[in-house]
Amino acid sequence: MPAHDKATGDLSRRFPTTSWSLIVTAGRHTSGSADALSALCAAYWMPVYHFIRRKGYSREESEDLSQAFFARVLEHGTLAEARRERGRFRSFLLVSVTHFLSNEWDRSQARKRGGGAVALSFDFECGEEKYTREPCHHVTPEVLFARRWTAALLDRVLGCQREEYARRGQAAQFDLLRVFLSGDPDGGTRQGTYQELAGKLQMSDGAVRTAVHRLRRRYAELLREEIAATVADPREVDDEIRFLLAALERV
Repeated sequence: MPAHDKATGDLSRRFPTTSWSLIVTAGRHTSGSADALSALCAAYWMPVYHFIRRKGYSREESEDLSQAFFARVLEHGTLAEARRERGRFRSFLLVSVTHFLSNEWDRSQARKRGGGAVALSFDFECGEEKYTREPCHHVTPEVLFARRWTAALLDRVLGCQREEYARRGQAAQFDLLRVFLSGDPDGGTRQGTYQELAGKLQMSDGAVRTAVHRLRRRYAELLREEIAATVADPREVDDEIRFLLAALERV
């Protein structure tokens, strides 16, 4: 695993105590808030990259501008711009990158600043691959940002949950059970049923049902924890969940 990915994974477990609300409250970078902001940027850089790509910039330009943008976000004092209308980290990034692109930024300067100014390393190969797989080329940059944000958040929740299972030596079990996170509550999925899975796991049908119930309950808990780390007010969590559901339905 790349070093920056491991560091981000380690920081993700601290999100409940180093959330966006604390970063905003800090106003300036303390050691903890700087680490948490870096982790949040590492987790949610791809929506920004896809937003810039959909704005019409080439792959190379988008990579340079993404690096320059996050260099700016991570600079001392930038968080003073996190006013109430940007109280959610998602909104802060979208408003900030829109403002960033609307300014008269010289692309050669962006390229110069992108060459090492950012302490984070982004997997642009992966980002570009996912961008080219986007089937709806008519969607606006804002809609694409919302879709990629949702995908990144859900991927993080799945990754965190798999880590929990792996620490118990149950990673293989999680890989089989995870299909039920989006399956029929009565046990039907595109990839099998409770009965089929019981055979693979050498468990009873009832034990599989219990395991799936626990999987779904923990997934919901982790989802709320992850969202809580990106909003300034815990009362916004339910609104963010509704946003995620709406983003998934957009075509």
